[in-house]
Amino acid sequence: MTLSSVALSPVKLDRATGARAFALAFSLLAATAAGMVFHIYGAADGVTAVDLIRSGLIFLSTWWLAWGAGTAMLGLFSGARPPVPEVRGKIVGKTVVIVPIYNEDPSVTFARIAAMDDSLRAAGGGVMVDFAILSDTRDEAIAAEERQWCARLLARQNGAGRIFYRRRVKNTGRKAGNIEEFITTSGRAWDYAVILDADSLMEGETVLTMIRRMEADPTLGLLQSLPRVIRARTVFGRAMQFAASFHSPVFAHGLAAMQGRTGPFWGHNAIVRVRAWAESCGLPELPGRPPLGGHILSHDYVEAALLSRAGWTVRLDDDLDGSFEEGPENIVDHAKRDRRWCQGNLQHGKVIGAPGLKGWSRFTLFQGIFAYVAPLIWLAFIAASVIATATASGPDYFPQENWPFPVFPYDQTAKAVGLALGIFGLLVMPKLLVVLDAALTGRAATFGGAGASLRAMLSELLLSSLIAPVLLAFQSRSVVQVLLGRDGGWPPNNRGDGGLDFAEAWAAGRWISGWGLVGLGVAHFFAPALTLWLLPVLLPMLLAPVLIWWTSQPAARGRFAVPEDRTLPGIVARHDAVLREWLATPVTAEKVVA
Repeated sequence: MTLSSVALSPVKLDRATGARAFALAFSLLAATAAGMVFHIYGAADGVTAVDLIRSGLIFLSTWWLAWGAGTAMLGLFSGARPPVPEVRGKIVGKTVVIVPIYNEDPSVTFARIAAMDDSLRAAGGGVMVDFAILSDTRDEAIAAEERQWCARLLARQNGAGRIFYRRRVKNTGRKAGNIEEFITTSGRAWDYAVILDADSLMEGETVLTMIRRMEADPTLGLLQSLPRVIRARTVFGRAMQFAASFHSPVFAHGLAAMQGRTGPFWGHNAIVRVRAWAESCGLPELPGRPPLGGHILSHDYVEAALLSRAGWTVRLDDDLDGSFEEGPENIVDHAKRDRRWCQGNLQHGKVIGAPGLKGWSRFTLFQGIFAYVAPLIWLAFIAASVIATATASGPDYFPQENWPFPVFPYDQTAKAVGLALGIFGLLVMPKLLVVLDAALTGRAATFGGAGASLRAMLSELLLSSLIAPVLLAFQSRSVVQVLLGRDGGWPPNNRGDGGLDFAEAWAAGRWISGWGLVGLGVAHFFAPALTLWLLPVLLPMLLAPVLIWWTSQPAARGRFAVPEDRTLPGIVARHDAVLREWLATPVTAEKVVA
């Protein structure tokens, strides 16, 4: 039995249309109800302008929370999708795996390519898949190592004529420009391209399955897999890995049902039809200077929208297994990556009105923008609540006798309890239902059982609640920096162990502690009735350096268990074996690639 088995009989409506209608209706009803509650519990002497502002802010914040909850509900109750067609005969088209790299550790990166090449050969079928390593590395020492390790890769894999390396002189357009230049200059040689990140790993059988699905549907322009996070070691990394492994498949299933043929592209671990990409995905350089002008940083959703505009299907197949990536190991690295995403998503304000885009593509771009505006809305709501409490006995803008809704005596506790219950319902209940579904389907067994899954979920929920104000502060600062015209650029990812000493954590988080102290002082002096209710936000801010340091330390053995802890995926084991083999002997034995 599964939770989806108790769903109502499906209405004869297009799957994606029905799913979108449900998500929109659910989120709007929840947001409207939250806004009405704040009207009903208005000030005793009438409804002020501040009350109206707070109701609007809580409407927007609740809509965003409810949208996520609605996606999870769709994932739980929408049932299985029809079987995805695949070509079972001989694969006809030629495929290249594109690996863009930027100041990465060459030994680890090239070992991943060797492991995937081995896995493809082991998968059989007689399909020869090529690899293209596209370097945008700016560090000359790293670039020299790339040429050395590429020579070793070619020798080990007998890769002459099918494994290619090139380094650009100028990294115009960054990753998107790197791929675009390759497609426009060399793409004609292949029918399909699997786009990866430097930390991506994919099983050979998964790659072949994606190729077969592309060949079975000539309208399919892009097929996105759901990558699973691996190799996390720190408290922060393990918690994020567990959440991605345990909850993301449910949310992805709901997202796939909702988006249908106008699906997402997450920039990696996906396959594209080269002709469709070449014809549709030329990215414009936005007017104005960075951060809002120039080359688009968050290019992936724009490329998905351009493919859909041209009539190609963009699809997320959440049933695909064997797709992996690595994630940030500490809050600081997460915030650096998120800063780039923030700038890129806010750039979409100049793209959302582009002619010919499908309505759902525009809505998806709007969601990406709203994701970074949402923290500011929460902060504005807190500020408005402090003002409302401090001026509770002030003059009315809308006297009670002229207000169409009943007004009850001002009760700050009732409002706070109602807000807490609403957040619990929209954030916690979907996760509890995922635990129940995992127990009913047997999926929980791969996480140590139903009890272990529940404990891990509650532990992850507690941790994410503690660090949420810290992440909110980083996101809010990112938005303000972009609006003030500060370009964050494209910093290289940190692939190390993620550990931070306290001095590093203090340097990264002391400004958050300062703002937490200011907020506590303002609440205490101007709205003391709110101080207790604001402590769940202000205390983590005060303790930001401690939280940043603690969550970057190695997690206890067995904490936030995931299936990969018990059984190492084949492609990961292959990569580790190749890397051990290579590091055991010097790299200078092979001829360096020119």
